[in-house]
Amino acid sequence: MAIDASDLEALIRAQFPNAKITVQGDDGQHFAAEVVDASFKGMNRVQQQRAVFAALKGKMDGPQGELHALALTTRAPD
Repeated sequence: MAIDASDLEALIRAQFPNAKITVQGDDGQHFAAEVVDASFKGMNRVQQQRAVFAALKGKMDGPQGELHALALTTRAPD
């Protein structure tokens, strides 16, 4: 089962309601996303990305995951 960009954004938005989120990709499995959120302040990049991946609720887990690849950029606002 494929996922679309709006579904992916909704999953991230549920965890980061005030974030600036940009999701690109339209093949249902490969996406790029940028998430800018104040909650990332003081976190290193690995911690930020783990928080976003946790919001995906297993959509990338194993060969049966709906989401095959996500190029993820995270940061706190300037």
